[in-house]
Amino acid sequence: MSKKSVLLSAIAGKNRGTLANELDKINILEAITHLEDINPTDKPTQELELLDGNWRLLYTTSRELLGLNRFPVVQMGQIYQCIRTENTRVYNIAEITGVPFLEGLVCVAAHFTPTSERRVTVHFERSVLGLQRLMGYKSPHGIIQQVESGKKFPPLDFEISDREGWIDITYLDEDLRINRGNEGSVFVLVKEKGDG
Repeated sequence: MSKKSVLLSAIAGKNRGTLANELDKINILEAITHLEDINPTDKPTQELELLDGNWRLLYTTSRELLGLNRFPVVQMGQIYQCIRTENTRVYNIAEITGVPFLEGLVCVAAHFTPTSERRVTVHFERSVLGLQRLMGYKSPHGIIQQVESGKKFPPLDFEISDREGWIDITYLDEDLRINRGNEGSVFVLVKEKGDG
């Protein structure tokens, strides 16, 4: 079994990390480290074609993201990180499900700057929170088009200033990416086909 298959098998059924116990977490981090050791992309921040697209979160250790599942009535739906290398933009999109007809959406828009061969600094600019139905949400691509066109989504659409972070891209191939963030979190993402 390849190291990539070992990792994908280890995270299967763990609901992006919410269902991982301590032993699971140890095994998953070990599988991540083994895969990072054979990273096929030496300079990931320069591989724009590989980076560009919509990436769906498979696993994370981020308490902030995993905390979305702690509310009794709502659950975390799909979580995406959509990278647009042409204009150095990134969109973090989290779908929130649970209550019929009241499905929510959180979208955070940011600008990124490569600062080394594998690190990018992310400058957060705007946050939008609303109901999927009222926002006309059908896919990450559609909401990104609306945000880029300047559309406002009252009442929870606001500018973010003085907030930035960084991520190291520690593994990148044609359909899998691993990031390590400035707060110590790990992210494993798979590239979505189409709708990029």
